[in-house]
Amino acid sequence: MIPLSVDRSPWIIAKIFNAKEGIVRIEEMDVFRLSHNLTLKIYNQTKGYPPDERFGLVSQMRRAASSVPMNLMEGSHRNNRKEYRQFVGIAKGSAAELKYQLLLSNDLGYLNKDIFQELFQITQRVLQMLEKLNSSLRSEKRTSDNGNRTTKV
Repeated sequence: MIPLSVDRSPWIIAKIFNAKEGIVRIEEMDVFRLSHNLTLKIYNQTKGYPPDERFGLVSQMRRAASSVPMNLMEGSHRNNRKEYRQFVGIAKGSAAELKYQLLLSNDLGYLNKDIFQELFQITQRVLQMLEKLNSSLRSEKRTSDNGNRTTKV
């Protein structure tokens, strides 16, 4: 199982772009692991929603949650950073959508307070990580593992 806690910094540029190896596999990045784990949690929690929400809120939450790691995966396999950034932006939008859906679920009484807070905090963390990834993809130059500036990737 992919660990939920993230102890190391997810936005060290050298972890994303290594001068010798190129782009690190998305599955190795903390933002992907955390968003995948969040998706699993959303699927599990929405099993307990009322049956009349099956094709409404449940479906929307599951699609929004799974859209984050899906867009990270697709974007990481695109041809250049500009395209990758576009997919990171889509992932950010999906995470923001999930944030509202969690608020709505909480207000409708579908989630208990502790579960809501956990899922909301994880979603906030994913959004922060996506913003850092987006910023690192926007920068013109990369830093290698030894701290030296490298050319454009």
